[in-house]
Amino acid sequence: MSKATKINLFSLRTPQMRAFHLSWFAFFICFFAWFAAAPLMPVIKGEFGLSKDQIANITIAAVAATIFGRLLIGPLCDRYGPRLVYTCLLGLGALPVMGIALVHSYTGFLILRLLIGIVGASFVITQYHTSVMFAPNVVGTANAATAGWGNSGGGVTQSVMPMVFTLIVGFGVGEAFGWRLAMLVPGVAMLITAWLYWRYTQDCPLGNYKDLRAQGVELDSGKASGWQVFRTAASNYRVWMLFVTYGCCFGIELFVHGVAASYYVDRYGLDLEHAGMAAGSFGLLALFARAIGGIISDRVARIKGLDARALLLFVLMLGEGIGLLWFSTTDTATMAVVAMVSFGLCTHMACGSTYALVPFIDRKSLGGVAGIVGAGGNVGAVAAGFVLKSTGSVQHTFALLGGFVVIASLCAIAVRFSKEHKDSEEKLYQEAVAQRASAASAEPQPSAALGGTG
Repeated sequence: MSKATKINLFSLRTPQMRAFHLSWFAFFICFFAWFAAAPLMPVIKGEFGLSKDQIANITIAAVAATIFGRLLIGPLCDRYGPRLVYTCLLGLGALPVMGIALVHSYTGFLILRLLIGIVGASFVITQYHTSVMFAPNVVGTANAATAGWGNSGGGVTQSVMPMVFTLIVGFGVGEAFGWRLAMLVPGVAMLITAWLYWRYTQDCPLGNYKDLRAQGVELDSGKASGWQVFRTAASNYRVWMLFVTYGCCFGIELFVHGVAASYYVDRYGLDLEHAGMAAGSFGLLALFARAIGGIISDRVARIKGLDARALLLFVLMLGEGIGLLWFSTTDTATMAVVAMVSFGLCTHMACGSTYALVPFIDRKSLGGVAGIVGAGGNVGAVAAGFVLKSTGSVQHTFALLGGFVVIASLCAIAVRFSKEHKDSEEKLYQEAVAQRASAASAEPQPSAALGGTG
């Protein structure tokens, strides 16, 4: 069985589509759990008596551990396969998510918030799994769709967790205990998802890595160790250009998830539920915007080749930077939401466009490439957190970040490929198109499909 050349969106019959749906769902649950505490921070801040500096530390901790998790998780996927790695991450990650309900001090909360950040490495596994399951003509769409739908968990949690909290308090439970009970919801969801992933997915179209290696089948990464894969990826300058661009799109996304609800409460005087709805609108853009970024990337690559993917990323990041500058100047909640949705569209599409490029950087070091670029997103979020600490103003921080993104967009233009590399990728692309055409001619009534016109 080979890589899928189309996305049969409403099917679970093939291992490719089971990986597609379960990978985005697992990432959704992880993202929901990762930021489940963020919309509850106004309540938690009051209970622990947190200062602005302590809140900034918590915001940084939430994304800092993910840097190392993402650097490690890609090579682990190359070595042990995404099925085992995802299952373990979901199961182990549920422990600090539920454990945070037991803390009663700033220090304990900070440590658990740091540990919860590990679940953010789930993104790399999602992108890895779809990259090995789908052919070049649709891999950008597959990567962007799964990541986008998974990322929407960040928007859903902004709206849902305050509702869960309000429901619990409505039964007569005190606020101090109510937010703790609410944190059990994402933890239990992670455990259920871990079982589903282990039960219904496999590592690649041919089967599981362990079984294939036992049969003498050589995989794309060969028999290279995790360190060798990482070292090869790290020696490629294109990886570090995308590291920067991803830091300035996904890093901004993470920063917004961490501070948006509190920002709407403090600056515009909204209550917790309305602030959660306003902040949630940004995350919900991921339901379609990131996928659109990947779909457009696949389309422009079909017409103009591999370099067009990088040019598209530049344009989207430029729009994101300008939108951030606008957002920082708004004076009303309504205009703030309009501006946030505007720059949010570019932000999510840029994320999708970045990972539409990742599978073409180095196929034999895919895990290392995906891990390093993914870690860049969290480095960007941590850097944004330190900017916030230095300025003490979320509004001023957004203005500075807008300028940084505009400058960093130039890194996208710097991503270029040799003629040999482009010829090789074009050959693989045409093979995928021919395979899809052949399959279509043998299938009188094809299933509904998403992306990748041949």
